[in-house]
Amino acid sequence: MFCYEKKLQYPINIKNPNPKLAQIIISQYGGPDGELGASLRYLSQRFAMPYPELKGLLTDIGTEELSHLEMIGTIVYQLTRNLSLDEIKKSGFDTYFVDHTTGVYPTAASGFPWTAASIQSKGDLITDLHEDLAAEQKARTTYDNILRLVDDPDVRDPIKFLREREIVHYQRFGEGLRLATDRLDSKNFYAFNPGFDGKNYMKKR
Repeated sequence: MFCYEKKLQYPINIKNPNPKLAQIIISQYGGPDGELGASLRYLSQRFAMPYPELKGLLTDIGTEELSHLEMIGTIVYQLTRNLSLDEIKKSGFDTYFVDHTTGVYPTAASGFPWTAASIQSKGDLITDLHEDLAAEQKARTTYDNILRLVDDPDVRDPIKFLREREIVHYQRFGEGLRLATDRLDSKNFYAFNPGFDGKNYMKKR
């Protein structure tokens, strides 16, 4: 189902390695609000989405998040390439290095490894879309925090691009939520019907 074009969604050319920056940016690779979780969240939620437009939205954004994961991995790799042992020790990168050398590993900046417990796929379209809206804002906040700590323009440029995409995704999910609520309201959805029958709802979807 995927067509892979062998280039990054946005170019990354970091001239100055900086393992200290890599340690914070890696949070968007495997942190609780990072790109790995985003892609798996949306690509899992799509199966239970009853409307084709929303299924397509989740597929498109979930796929794009995989390209963002690739970008973050590239940034971390370029920031840690060809490091000397002295640079590793002075930067505080030694705690990461002892476990992973300079391999890209899905972890948060705090050192906590990625876990599926940080994402949700509930099978209820309203619940899942609200989860997605919140996820995009949390990712945007994380990118804001990264930009506050980074002054290298070679790093800031792709990070700003990724931040912008989080905002676009938030807008698309907002449109999806409006589409979903309009259709469900027309069926007297349970939010407006105290007598909601869950079994009949699942049969009629």
